[in-house]
Amino acid sequence: MSQLTAGKDFIYKAEELARYFEEDASERDKKGGTPKAQRDALRKSGLLNALIPQKWGGLGLPWSSVMTISRVLSTADSSLGHLFGYHNLAITYTLLGSDQNYAQRLLERSAANDWFWGNAANPLDQGLAIVQRNLPDEGFIANGSKSFASGSPDSDVLTLIWTDSDGERRYLANIPTAREGVRVHDDWDHIGQRQTGSGTVRFHNVIIHPDEISPLPFHPDIPASTIGPILSQSVLTQIFIGCALGALKEGKRYTREKTRAWGTSGVDSAFEDPYILRHYGEYWTETEAAASLADRSLSNIDQIWEKGKLLTWEERGEAAALAAAANVFAGKVSLEVTSRFFEVMGARSAAQSYGFDRFWRNVRTHTLHNPADYKLRTVGNWHLNDKGPEPSSYS
Repeated sequence: MSQLTAGKDFIYKAEELARYFEEDASERDKKGGTPKAQRDALRKSGLLNALIPQKWGGLGLPWSSVMTISRVLSTADSSLGHLFGYHNLAITYTLLGSDQNYAQRLLERSAANDWFWGNAANPLDQGLAIVQRNLPDEGFIANGSKSFASGSPDSDVLTLIWTDSDGERRYLANIPTAREGVRVHDDWDHIGQRQTGSGTVRFHNVIIHPDEISPLPFHPDIPASTIGPILSQSVLTQIFIGCALGALKEGKRYTREKTRAWGTSGVDSAFEDPYILRHYGEYWTETEAAASLADRSLSNIDQIWEKGKLLTWEERGEAAALAAAANVFAGKVSLEVTSRFFEVMGARSAAQSYGFDRFWRNVRTHTLHNPADYKLRTVGNWHLNDKGPEPSSYS
C-alpha cells in the first residue's frame, strides 16, 4: 500500500500521473484496449484508496476531493479519469449501501492491496440472472451477461447489484474478477472513451458466496439511500470539464507553436490575432463557468453525504437538481469547446496524427448516456414546482 497521505498530496500525485498519462494519450486512444501500465501506476500511487476511511487504511477524502482527482486525470486522458471515477463509484455502494462490518472487512482488504474496482451493474441491462442456490447459506449463482461494464478488464473486484426474484429486495455483491466462470470481454468499440473497458462481462455458473453479499438498502422513504445516481452524474461532469480543459491546453500549445497568422489579419503571429484571442477568451470563460457550477454541486454533495440518515427529501431534491444542472452545462460547454477549438488552431490541426478529435469523441460518447432533456426537466421541475426527481437509476 502506498504511503500517500491526505492533505494536498493527492493533488500533486494526481497532477504527476496526469503528466504521465498525457505522454501517449493520443496513441493509446487509437489503439483502444486496456491501459495496463497506466492502471498499475494508479495502483502504486495510493489514489485508489482515496475514498476509503482512514480508520480502514484509506485516505478518507471527501467526495469533492475524489472528483477533483478524476477531473485532473481527465484533463490528460478521460479514459483514465473515467476508470478512476467509476472505481470510486463502485466503492460508494459498499461504503454507503451495506452494513459496516461488511464494508470494513472488504475495504480494509482493498486498501491493503490497492485493488482496482470494476462493475457489472448496468441497471438497464437485464441479461444477468442471479438466483439463490439450494440452501440459503450456499449463496447465489450467476448466469448471463452485463454490458457497459466499465473498468472490468484488469480489475481486481467486480461489483454486482441485483433484485431478488420477488422484486422486493436488492442485493450488493463484490466478487473477485478472477472467479471461475467470469469472462471479461474487451469488446468496447465506441468512438470515444476507448480505454475504459466498458464492454461485456459474461457469467457462467458463477458462485457468489454468502460472505460476499450484503443487502442493499434502497428505501423509497429514506433519502440517504438514494443518492447513488447523484454521485454517478458528478463523475461524468468531471470527465466533461476535464476534456474541455485538456482541449484548451493542447490548443494553446498548438496555437502558440504551429498556427500561422491569417494573411489579412495584420499581425505577425497567430497568438496576436484578435479573433483567435476572442475565441479563446470565450472558450476559457465557458469552461471556468462550468467548473464553478460543478464545484458548487460537489460541495453540496459533501454536505448531503455528511447528513446521512438526517437528509431530507428537499435537500436530496436540491442536490439532484444541482448535479443535473452541472452535468448538462458541462456537457454542452465541453461539446462546443472540443469541437470549435479546431477553428483557432487551423486546418493542419485536423491531421489524424495529432488526435485532437479524441476530446470531442470522448465527450460525445458520454453525453448520450443520460439524455440532457430529461436532466433539464428535473432542473425545471425543481425550480418551477419545487419538486425533486423521483429517485431512479439516473436521477
